[in-house]
Amino acid sequence: MSQLPERTDALVIGGGVIGNSIACQLAEAGLGTVLLERGALGSGSSGTTAGVVRTYFPGNALISSLAVRSLAAYHAFTERTGTDLGLKRIGLLVLFSDEDQVQDFRHTRAAQQAAGVDVELVTAAEAARLNPLVDERSILAAAWAPEAYACDPAAIVRGYAMAAQQAGAILRTETPVTGIDPDGRVHTPAGSIRADTIVCAAGPWAGTVAAMADVHIPVTAYPVEMLLTDTPGNAPRNALPMTMHPSSLRIRSWGDRILVGMGRPAPEETRQTWLQRVSRHLDATYPALAGNGLEHGWSGDLDVSPDGMAFIGRDRSRPFFYAAGFSGQGLCQAPAAGEIIRDLVLGKESWIDTAGLSTARCLSGPAESS
Repeated sequence: MSQLPERTDALVIGGGVIGNSIACQLAEAGLGTVLLERGALGSGSSGTTAGVVRTYFPGNALISSLAVRSLAAYHAFTERTGTDLGLKRIGLLVLFSDEDQVQDFRHTRAAQQAAGVDVELVTAAEAARLNPLVDERSILAAAWAPEAYACDPAAIVRGYAMAAQQAGAILRTETPVTGIDPDGRVHTPAGSIRADTIVCAAGPWAGTVAAMADVHIPVTAYPVEMLLTDTPGNAPRNALPMTMHPSSLRIRSWGDRILVGMGRPAPEETRQTWLQRVSRHLDATYPALAGNGLEHGWSGDLDVSPDGMAFIGRDRSRPFFYAAGFSGQGLCQAPAAGEIIRDLVLGKESWIDTAGLSTARCLSGPAESS
């Protein structure tokens, strides 16, 4: 484990897609930048998702605006970094099973479109055409957003890491942070480093890291498990879109199989009971999958905020910045989050009003951050 520099302009804690995006954009802005990752790059939440970047986030146009800007960055990513992300458009289908969900879509569509999202309401029959596994009798309608892409999350992390290093950033893996002093000195097993600015992008460990600096970020770790099942023999050859059900069940094509996600077992629920619950929802919505076995794909922890929206901001009393609590949506927001943190660090006006992204919205009592 090599020694750390004595000091740096900016120290980023966390080597997932968020941390590497931030490190890249800080370094490209001319700041001396060091990134510390407790394990391997991309070994946390970045490797836990379904590998889709999308622009439509029902009910939250602010997240959608971050995702729209991020997708534009991904489309330019190969030319910028030389890294192919393997983007393949598959589209996003959000199923509605009751009239209230349909009305909610109608009420929020204008805000989504103002954020740059291409989304429309489709009939149950149209939804079944877009995903032939859907039983149209089980739904009323659906939202269809074509701008959703399967991607390689590891390639995004790798591309940002390479670009950050080319801009002069120093990346250190297997280097956990063990303490943060009030003067900005950060301690690790490889030694200590003094940072003018600290950025916490530590995913599920963000709350623990922030607490070392006496900063409160209300992020919790949420374990999830992704499952795999067989594709029916009569399924179409084209890739199925990412399809989300109100129950939180989601599926998409995964090579020659189907990827299934529905969170994790509830408190006091056994894994077997949870698998049975997942199977019931699959059978009801996708009859062609009835009776299919469910196999473990992979599992991990997501960094989750109380309201499902990320925290991106800075502490009021010191140069401590944060980007955490992405709740499984970090891939979709990483480029925009990196831009926001860069502008906050540089004291520049951001392209978006960041007030609603602060931890202040979820903290009781006097706001601790802005």
